[in-house]
Order: sequence, then C-alpha cells, then structure tokens
Amino acid sequence: MLDIQLLRSDLRGAAQRLAQRGYVLDIAGFEALEHERKAIQTETQELQARRNQLSKQIGQAKAKGEDAAAMMAQVNAEADRLKALEQDLAQLQAKLNEFLLVVPNAPHSSVPPGESADQNAEVRRVGAPRKFDFAVKDHVDIGARLGGLDFDTATKIAGARFTLMKGAVARLHRALAQLMLDVHAQEHGYTEVYAPYLVNPDSMRGTGQLPKFHEDLFYIEADNLYLIPTAEVPVTNIVRGEILELKSLPLMFVCHTPCFRREAGSYGKDTRGMIRQHQFDKVELVQIVHPQASYDALERLTQHAETILQKLELPYRVVTLCTGDMGFAAAKTYDIEVWLPGQSAYREISSCSNFEAFQARRMQARFRNDKGKTEFVHTLNGSGLAVGRTLVALLENYQRADGGVDLPRALQPYMGGLQVINA
Repeated sequence: MLDIQLLRSDLRGAAQRLAQRGYVLDIAGFEALEHERKAIQTETQELQARRNQLSKQIGQAKAKGEDAAAMMAQVNAEADRLKALEQDLAQLQAKLNEFLLVVPNAPHSSVPPGESADQNAEVRRVGAPRKFDFAVKDHVDIGARLGGLDFDTATKIAGARFTLMKGAVARLHRALAQLMLDVHAQEHGYTEVYAPYLVNPDSMRGTGQLPKFHEDLFYIEADNLYLIPTAEVPVTNIVRGEILELKSLPLMFVCHTPCFRREAGSYGKDTRGMIRQHQFDKVELVQIVHPQASYDALERLTQHAETILQKLELPYRVVTLCTGDMGFAAAKTYDIEVWLPGQSAYREISSCSNFEAFQARRMQARFRNDKGKTEFVHTLNGSGLAVGRTLVALLENYQRADGGVDLPRALQPYMGGLQVINA
C-alpha cells in the first residue's frame, strides 16, 4: 500500500510518479475523501474541547451547589454526537483504505521510464548462445522424442495449459528444484520453508494480489481460500501483523511450491509448450530487510538467482523493467531472461523485485528500530528459479542431433550420475 502521507504532502507529485507507470490517480476523489476526513476531525476536536470545558464548569457548579442539569444534558448530547463522528470516521477510513488498495507502488527514481517491455534497459549479458550444426527443435518436440513431455494426456486429464511429465524428464524437473533449494539454503544462507498452497484473502491482500488480480487467481468459494500464484504469498505473510526485533533482520526464506494461475489476461499467448501454464513449480526467494538495506539486498537477491543459471551454464541477460512494465506492487524489478534456442529469444525465468514498504503497510509488518520505535520493514522476492522454464531452457540449450539431451555437470549428481538423457 502506498504511504498515504505521500499523497497528503504532495498529491500532484505522487500522481505524476504514478502516471509514469500508466496509472491515473483519482486526484479529485482523494481530495474529496480528505476534505471529509478533515471536517470530521475538526468537529470532533471542537466537541472534545467543549465537552472538557463543560465538564469543568459542571464540577464548579456542583461545588457551589448550583443546578448543572442543563450543562449535563449538553454533555450527553455531545457524547452521542462524538460517538456518531467516531463511526463516520471509521467508515471514511475504510473508504480511504479501499482507495489505496488499488493504487500501485510508486517507481524508484532509478527505474527507467517507458510504456512497455520494449523500453526495458539491459543491464548485462552472461554467456553466449550456443551455435548448433543441426536444425534446432523447441522443448515440445524434444520432450516428445524423449517420451517425457505429454501435453495431449495433460489436456485430457485437466485441460489446456497443463503438462504431464514422465520418466527422466520428470526426474530432471525434480532434480532442478532440489539443486536450487540446496544452493540457496547451503550457499546463500536462506532458511528453507514448506508453506501452504492454499491461503486466505488476508494473505492475498497483504502481498497485493487482492483486490486487483482476483480474476487471475484460482478461488475455492466453499472454503474462501485461494490457490497460491507464487510462494511469495504464504512466505511473505509469515511476518504479517508481526513486530520484529532489529537483530532478527534480515530474514531470508527459500520455498519450493507449485504455483497456480488462471492466466485470464493472456488468451492466445504462449499456447504451445510450458512457457505459460496454469500449474507450474517455482523456487521462491523472499527477504524481509531493514529499509536502508533493501536496494543492496535487491542486488544480492538477483545475483543469487543468477547463480543457478551460471551453475547450469545457461546463457542469460538481466534487464531493469521500465515504469510501464513493472508489477503492481514493485518499486523496482530486475528480470532475468534465459536464452531459448527454440524461440531464438531471451525469455523471463525470474523477476526480482523490491517492494519497499508497500506490502509491509498492507500486512502491518514492522520492526522495532534502535530507538525502540516501530517502522515498516521492506520486502523483496524473486524466483530462484521458475523450475519449468529452467527445464525448457535445459532441453533446448543442451539438445543433441540424435534427439538426446546432455546434462550440465552441476546437475549430474542430482540425476544419479546420468550424463545424457537419450531419446
């Protein structure tokens, strides 16, 4: 949630920052709510002052043996009015909260301006795409020849945008997740967690999926629960409603879960293969940090995700998302894009974002600073990595002319020493 003080202190400046990411702030609507709030608070303060004065006068009158009935009646009437104003203020605060819940985060000053992915800024490239001396196939054809990817049966079982993996390919998918967990937990210092795959609306609201993205979520009405779109939701909500001690920061969690997305707004996009699925696995990195450390943490978190691609010797690039391409809750995002020979393109395999205090305000996640006062933490997350897309990248980058797939050295111990998956 955006800091309401930012709107109160510089409404038009905030509107200009939000306009950079394509959001039109309802200035008149906010001003009307603020005008009403100030009117209620002004009347409340005046009534409280008058009640205090009358109470003093009643005491003086009684001390003199004078009749104070009229003043007491006035105090009672004003008490009723104060109670009504209190209810009015609570209703207004709820309206302000609803207003803020759909306002996106303001972009950090280092985020490049732009309207779409075409304006994203490349930061670096690592590794060169392999040159093949045979006709390159995409992961769908490779997986079919290996007998490991079966989209037709998945469609029969569940419908479009699902995958059935079998044999060595299913084992490869599991091995990738295990490698990622081990690297992040053992080399990068993350605490591994196992989290619920179903969460309540408060958890979805806390990380920013609700109310804006309800249509993209799988919702179980009978239980009022949502299937998670990413482990970001349950893991970040670990600190919802908590006041952390300063010495506990940073908190660093890694979690492997399936993710479930309706992809309601992606009709016709990436309909072939595993790139855009209703169900997919991801290893998620979440950090809860001191506000002053969050941008250094973003750089480290991004490097942690890159480490997996480096160990797998997959070529990739890192881009900074422009203002118009960032997610709703992010203040700054790096996308890591892996090279896919089957598409002759770099495709996103991880998004690493700093949300600053945006999620923390929604969750009321705070820490006690060195002066004993509470502040909102900063939250970050990133994929470390998307398991299915990493599988896609491996199949395509390590494909052989005979239809088999070589396995990178880092992954072979997780595959029982297997070096090649043969067709």
